[in-house]
Formats: sequence, structure tokens, C-alpha cells
Amino acid sequence: MALMISRYALSLLAMLLVMLTATAPQAQEHQQADPLTGQLRQLLGDSGQPAVLNVGGCGLALADETFRFYRQRHFAAAWLSLQGLSDQGRRLLTVLQSAHQEGLRPEEYHVTTIAIFAEQLRIFAGQGKPAEPLQLARLDILLTDAFLRYAGDVTGGRVEAAKVYPKEWRAAPRTTDLVEALQLSLEYGQAVEALRDMLPNDRGYRRLRDYLAAYRQLAAEGGWAQLPKGPLVRPGESDWRLPWLRQHLIQVGDLDPAYGSYESYFDQATADALWHFQARHSLKSDGVLGPESRAALNVSVEERIRQIEINLERWRWLSRDLGRRYLAVNIADFSLEMVEEGEAVLTMPVVVGTDYRRTPVFSAQLRYLDFAPYWNVPLTILREDKLPLIKADLNYLPSHHYEIVTRRNRVVEPIEPETVDWDGVTAETFPGMLRQKPGPWNPLGRVKFMFPNKFYVYLHDTPERHLFDRKRRSYSSGCIRVKRPFDLALYLLQHQEGWDAQRIEEAMAEDETLRVLLDEPLPVHILYRTAWVDGEGGLQFRNDIYQRDAVLYTALRRHNRKTVVLVACRSGISQ
Repeated sequence: MALMISRYALSLLAMLLVMLTATAPQAQEHQQADPLTGQLRQLLGDSGQPAVLNVGGCGLALADETFRFYRQRHFAAAWLSLQGLSDQGRRLLTVLQSAHQEGLRPEEYHVTTIAIFAEQLRIFAGQGKPAEPLQLARLDILLTDAFLRYAGDVTGGRVEAAKVYPKEWRAAPRTTDLVEALQLSLEYGQAVEALRDMLPNDRGYRRLRDYLAAYRQLAAEGGWAQLPKGPLVRPGESDWRLPWLRQHLIQVGDLDPAYGSYESYFDQATADALWHFQARHSLKSDGVLGPESRAALNVSVEERIRQIEINLERWRWLSRDLGRRYLAVNIADFSLEMVEEGEAVLTMPVVVGTDYRRTPVFSAQLRYLDFAPYWNVPLTILREDKLPLIKADLNYLPSHHYEIVTRRNRVVEPIEPETVDWDGVTAETFPGMLRQKPGPWNPLGRVKFMFPNKFYVYLHDTPERHLFDRKRRSYSSGCIRVKRPFDLALYLLQHQEGWDAQRIEEAMAEDETLRVLLDEPLPVHILYRTAWVDGEGGLQFRNDIYQRDAVLYTALRRHNRKTVVLVACRSGISQ
């Protein structure tokens, strides 16, 4: 039977080879007869080496994917024929012209030159003149290159996160083959739909994009004036700056536009609106007009627009699928939230890393909890903090619940401090691992939440509860301290047999570590967002605590300068 199948397969293969041999010359002859295909082959070359496309005296460095796209289709045109621009080509131009709505720059997608060429095609057609194949080929290449550049930007960002933040940011890798996506979308007449499907599909992205349009409109109308210095103003007092304050609060949506009072009296409606503004900017929400509120009010609309654009760029670095259920930490907001089906079901304050030991940005899978954990002292802290104290007083170890251990054949064995010659010990030659025993003194508190990653960052409890009362909470060595660890553990274990509230309390009070694996690993996303839209539709802004906005803004400006655009090219298609 196997032999019969083999012979049948060989016969079928032979027939296919005969057919291909017979049709190949015909296909090649047809391609050679198509002047548009011939011009595309001549402009791009068949060597596969990047080149510069000359358009009206201007040079355009093409994306590598552009060459691959045309080679795969044997240099057949994608958007045009000798009769002119296709419907897909016209619709693509419309999308490219509106790229600013996504926080992108239309000029990076050749929109000016494409529009000029497309208009001249229309004029030529109206005059009954045929367009030259050379110019048609150039326009086809421009449209393809624009599609691929736009698709690359919305699926991976205009700049690479790894180059902007080489040591502290891991973005999701692009999973879309852009050339294959373009080939398929053209085949089914869905090129524009394919581009729209590549945009981040999260509601948070769309809401932030809508605010970008609103703030650009505010900028077009002149933005807002700067609030002059003055004394603290409390509700019930009077101040000549109150009319200006009300106008600003109306512009940004914190005060009802129907509010008709422009008096200098600080009434309750204005105080409530200022309170709302303060909450959106993580200021002390007291309804008092003071220096911090004035500073936030005086941030220009142009700077707020940049802040929104920067955070839209970061959305494009994220995976399109964050998970049906996931845990997110916003470093800049010092907050954690559990999200189910797009809605936050649990939120709490957190403490993040200092500016010196910054919490990185990445995604991972939360896999287990350690109740009553030991704290293994990191090398940096051992070198800078602990080792000098140990050398000064060996009693420091037992009095602070530390021990030195080594692991042999999976067995943990203690090392007595008195047996060590401390004079020559360094952090690198430390005789074992320094760890602190479980207990209320332990910096990890009574539970830690583990999601293995290259940064060795995790969530954990903390005995330093007073830090959660502060607005700026950047005090850790990079890991993330949570305010309500019991609530988080209860949420994570709510569907695991035997783990009710009482069992969790008992585990947290133990003297020895107990590891509990999650039945289903949970996606964790450590983020850095300084502008986003909350669940009630309010636009939130936060301070750039690590200056990461500033770094990204510089990178985007550098990218703008390096990008080759054809805005200055005004030569026509007939030249």
C-alpha cells in the first residue's frame, strides 16, 4: 500500500513539474510584456540589496521589507495598473494622511508626494493621457513602503524600546510578518482593514488617542494662559485669579461648561472641580489652590500633548493580548491593579524602586507565592550595606535574624560566623549566602509573589507600612512592595482548594517558608505610564519620576531628524 502511494505521489509530482515547466516561460513572457512590472524590476533591482529610490530628484531609502515584498510577487504592482491608482491605494492614502490621530507623523509615510502623484494621475486620466510606467512604478513603491513603515510603527513603535532603554525595559517582540500581512490583505482587498487591525486593540489605547485629538483642539484654540503667583486660596475666600482657574477647569473637563459664575469668590463648585483636577494629577486633593496645583495647572497644553504621544508610543510596545485576566503595576502611579475582562477588580498602592535602583519595565508570568519567605541579601546590598556591619560586629547577624548558609546536594547547611576569617572577605568571596529569617523584621514581610524574570524583581509584603502614606513612593531596591498583601494572596488563591482566608493568615504567620504554586499562571505587566485614561473616562497625568519620558522624547526627536521624507519634493509624475 505504501509503495502504491509513493508511486502515485511521484507521478503527481512529475505532472506538476511538466505543467510548471510549460507555464514558466509564459509567465516570464507576460511579466516582461508588462511595462509596469519591468519598471519595478528596474527600479528595485533583483539583487535584494537596499537602494535609494529617486523621486523627483529626492532620494528615499526604502525599508528592507519593501524589497522582499516585490521579490515575492515577482515585481508585480500592488496599488496601480496602467489605468491608474486602485481603490485600495486611494483608501491607503486616506489612512496615511490621518496618521497624526495615532500620535504618528504623516510625513514619515510620504503622504505629500503620494498625494501629488495621485492628483496628477487623476488629471492625466481626465485629459485622456496615459501615465508613464516609470512614474507609476515609483508611486507603487512609495505606497508599499508607506504601508510597511506605518504597519511597523503601529506594531512595534516608531523607535525600539531596547535602544531607548537598553538596561531597564523589555518590550513585546513583534509577531506579525508585515510582508506576509500585506500580501494577504491585498489579495483579499483588505489592506486598510489590516492596518487598522494592527493598532493596539485595548480600550485604554483608544481612549487616550481620543484625548490626543481633544488636546490638539485645545492647542489650536490657543491653549490656556499661565496662572500668576499668589497666596494660598481656600474655599470661601476671594482671589482675582479665580475666573482664570474656572476657565482652565472647564477647558480640561473638571468643571461643567454651563457654570456661569466668573466672580472672584472661591465657591464650592469651583473647589470640587479643583479637587477633581488634583486627583487626576495625584496631588493632595484638598480643593485648595496652592503651589503644587498651580504648577500642574501651568503645564502647557503642548507639553500635555507630548506626554500623551509618548504614552501612545509605549502602548505600541506592548503585546496586543495582555490577557483576559492580568496583574498590572504602574510604576509612575505607584499603584497595582488586577484586571478582569478590561475592568479593575482590585487596586492598591505600591512602593517602587528609588531613582538609583529603578524598577524595570517588562512582562512575565506570576507562578507561585512564598509565605513566610527568607530574604536572600542581594550582592549589591551585601557589598554596600551588610558586610561592613558584619565585620564591625559579628553579633549583628543573630541580633538582626541573619544567617549564613550554603547548599550542598540540595541540603541547606549553616555556616558559623566564628569559623570565617573576615579580614579578607569581600562580597564576591563571601563564604555562603546571607539571608534573613522569616518574621516581622523581614523586609519581604510575610509573603512574596514570584514571576521569574531576568531582573530578579517580584512583589512582596513589607514591614515599613508608613511609606504607603506618602504620595511619592520610590523607596525600594527595585522590587515592588504591596500595601495589602493578604488581599492580593486571597484573590490569587480564591479558586485553589484549601486556600481560604484563615489558611492564608496561618501561612503568613509561619516560621518556615511555604511555597504555593498557582494552578494557572497569571500574566504580570510592569508598566511606566505617565498619561492614561481611568475606568471612569478621566485623563490621568503623573510626574516623570525616572525621567523616562524625557529620554523617549529625545529619542523620538532624533528619529524625526533621521527619517528621510519627501515633503520638499514637488516634482510631478510626468517629469
